[in-house]
Amino acid sequence: MIELNNVSKIYDIGEVKVNALDGVSFTCEKGEMISIMGHSGSGKSTMMNILGCLDRPTHGSYRLDGHDVARLNDDELAAIRNKKLGFVFQSYNLLPKITAVANVELPLVYAGKNHRREKAMAALKAVSIDKRAYHLPQEMSGGEKQRVAIARALINDPLVILADEPTGNLDTATSQSIMNLFTELNNQGITIIIVTHEEDIAAYTKRTIVVRDGKIVEDKRR
Repeated sequence: MIELNNVSKIYDIGEVKVNALDGVSFTCEKGEMISIMGHSGSGKSTMMNILGCLDRPTHGSYRLDGHDVARLNDDELAAIRNKKLGFVFQSYNLLPKITAVANVELPLVYAGKNHRREKAMAALKAVSIDKRAYHLPQEMSGGEKQRVAIARALINDPLVILADEPTGNLDTATSQSIMNLFTELNNQGITIIIVTHEEDIAAYTKRTIVVRDGKIVEDKRR
């Protein structure tokens, strides 16, 4: 489903060139649950941005579900993001002035789909947060907001969910609850890739890729 082949990402900072990624290659099959680990500055966030079609590699190729992503224009990339990818972020990225269910509906609005409320309520129910559907984000706990964010990520039946430090703002018990939810979703066949710096979070996944200085230094399966 995912194939990175000799991917490099070079940033020009003044007269200095920084290799954020340096010849990275790996594949991800449908139904895998993978964690990407690394210290700050290791390149893991750059890798996540490329996987999420938010950035393009300087060199190398990235194929997602058979598409050579590096060759797509901005509109085509946006379509790929909306149809094939679901995103979950550390800071939730919920709009503060609309309800949980309205936040979940947003990808359907962008895609021009019908029956949005019905589908959004089903997604909220799937992650056990439907009873808070008409609450604003400010009226919800961190764990509740993250469940809403996961429901939003699921709404378009994506091929892959990409989660960037999804438990970074949560306490231990809530983090475990969210990771158990990701595990349940993965058991249903959803492919999940999680960026984390926490070993106990990575332990929930079936495979861990460790990035250091822009290179993959370890790829271990459980």
